[in-house]
Amino acid sequence: MAVEPIRWKGDRLELLDQRLLPEKTAYVTCRSAEEVAQAIRDMVVRGAPAIGCAAAFGFVLGKGSKEAYEVLAESRPTAINLVWALERMKKAKNLEAEAIAIFEEDLAANRAMGKLGAELIPAGARVMTHCNTGALATAGYGTALGVIRSAKDKKISVIANETRPYLQGARLTAWELVQEDIPCTLITDSMAGHLMSRGEVDVVIVGADRIAANGDVANKIGTYALAVLAKRHGIPFYVAAPCSTFDPSIPDGSRIPIEERPAAEVTGYRGTRWAPEGVSVRNPAFDVTPAELVTGIICEKGIAYPPYGEGIAALLK
Repeated sequence: MAVEPIRWKGDRLELLDQRLLPEKTAYVTCRSAEEVAQAIRDMVVRGAPAIGCAAAFGFVLGKGSKEAYEVLAESRPTAINLVWALERMKKAKNLEAEAIAIFEEDLAANRAMGKLGAELIPAGARVMTHCNTGALATAGYGTALGVIRSAKDKKISVIANETRPYLQGARLTAWELVQEDIPCTLITDSMAGHLMSRGEVDVVIVGADRIAANGDVANKIGTYALAVLAKRHGIPFYVAAPCSTFDPSIPDGSRIPIEERPAAEVTGYRGTRWAPEGVSVRNPAFDVTPAELVTGIICEKGIAYPPYGEGIAALLK
């Protein structure tokens, strides 16, 4: 793989430090469940599938203890893949083999959904995406960006939203697309509606951190606004995520916990502060897009279309 976000070394886990990209490529070494949990909290590793894979290896480092489960499960609340992986690890007889299987299955799932999703992308399409859903957010291929990668031969181009406040689109998605030699134009989040109104966007595809039983989708903050804009302009809006991202235990998006992150991510960036001291800050990391705004949900087993309750249940059988 050209990009290796997660490297398992038997007695340690090496995580590509995504806080430093694109300026620097460096790995953080974790030798305990606590260190993996801290890396997840600190955004060394991010993206729902990648968090799940990292947590699985963290559970191995924690020797499958209850304490390891708890510290990892509490590291970030919104992405269901994390708890899904830990629950699977808890039932395993061979922890290391199970973690490796979760990692390899994520790669395979990404490639499968990439192939399925590529069929939905028209030749020459101008594809808008939000946040980072590529190799960096997974075991190494990508969900929404994996679909884009799989459609590369169709001569598509990408419009990447910068994704405030953590700039995953500007720092990570744009970096991955440059590595792949896929034409990419970077815009600020607030420019999306303008480009849509001028007919410069053909399709929108995003990832997900949790999908409720009815098809409501939790994804990076700003996704809901993007879906509303796409609906207004008649642009298809697709979600790509592996089966591990579905949470059939919750009926709708109102039950999805939304993580609030530190104020410093909004008031400045990397040591530079631009907001005045004393200002109040809200920093929800995710929002929920109602199912009625979603054209289709792509996973490794197929594509679900409305009504999503039936379609999702069929895919998860």
